[in-house]
Amino acid sequence: MAVHHFQPAHYHTTIGPHAPVLRVQSGDTIVTTTVDARGQDASGAYITEPGNPMTGPFYVEGAEPGDTLVVRLDKLTPSRPTGWTRKMVAANVVDPDYVTQLPWPSSPSDELAIWHIDNAAGTATLADTTTSLGTFSLPLAPMVGCFGVAPARGEAISTATSAQHGGNMDYRGFVEGVTVYFPVLVPGALFHIGDGHAVQGDGEIVGTGIEISFDVQVTLSVQKGKRIGWPRGENADYIFTVGNARPLDQCVQHATTEMLRWLQSDYGLDPVGAHILMGQCVEYDLGNIFDPAFTMVCKVPKRVLK
Repeated sequence: MAVHHFQPAHYHTTIGPHAPVLRVQSGDTIVTTTVDARGQDASGAYITEPGNPMTGPFYVEGAEPGDTLVVRLDKLTPSRPTGWTRKMVAANVVDPDYVTQLPWPSSPSDELAIWHIDNAAGTATLADTTTSLGTFSLPLAPMVGCFGVAPARGEAISTATSAQHGGNMDYRGFVEGVTVYFPVLVPGALFHIGDGHAVQGDGEIVGTGIEISFDVQVTLSVQKGKRIGWPRGENADYIFTVGNARPLDQCVQHATTEMLRWLQSDYGLDPVGAHILMGQCVEYDLGNIFDPAFTMVCKVPKRVLK
């Protein structure tokens, strides 16, 4: 299969029916770059408007509505020596009577914390030593915050949110080596990717991970006639499904329903067996709880499916 090296010249802050920047065959690999959530590239220059700018879209030949696009996240590498985060958790994730006690920034210049990124050492280190954290380091865990395929019916959906097409899910499990499945909703699928995070906690509760530009490599392939309703994925240990909605219980419903369907269609479980298995083995991870749509991930260990 072919390997395509693509350098973007423009970006999109919606995921939608934009003109494709590259056409590839099923099974091809794309090596490209992404800017960070504010439009900064690997040099730190602001080269496009902020708001999770997307690289792409990439048109996959033969992909049609009713198929599944398979996205293998081959490589996700931070591409500059600094990243940034917001400093304060979002008001919607604390009790209402605690909101006034949040450490609101005194000015826009005080909203962000800068982190030093060391790919060789595999660390992100807080540059601001004025807090009680001091020189605080975390292991790098690069992940994709926002990616997906063009929605149906000609929609172009903001990269601030998410739905059946994917989008700004901010799930820390979207790391290198993971395979993600998206429902194909338009011819060619029109795959978009961006919003790289060097590290992020569950929920993206400050509204950011450690935002940074990326070097990325993905492999795209098509499963013909494989119809799914919501994004799915798998890693070495789990299969998982993703629900995006608000309120939170609705995204739990989407993710749980999609997992029940998957267990019955692909793993040979009868309805009662699928329900019994999930009742005792399911795990849930919280994706984005900051943006207009929340994200919940429903996981089943592969060890119980053998």
